[in-house]
Amino acid sequence: MARTCSVCNKGYQKGHKISHAHNISIKRWHPNLQKVRVALPQGGTKRMWVCTSCIQKGKIKKSVA
Repeated sequence: MARTCSVCNKGYQKGHKISHAHNISIKRWHPNLQKVRVALPQGGTKRMWVCTSCIQKGKIKKSVA
């Protein structure tokens, strides 16, 4: 499973890591994903991978139980 945000579909970004000697290798930057229990609009709860920016913006409602 590719780790992406369930809300905004944010995934990893790719780029180059360049050393002082200019050796180039591929580097991946991963989003800060948290496994959160989310209250669904229909009722009930579900665990999802959600990025911290979506949690801070209030795009989801956390479940208490």
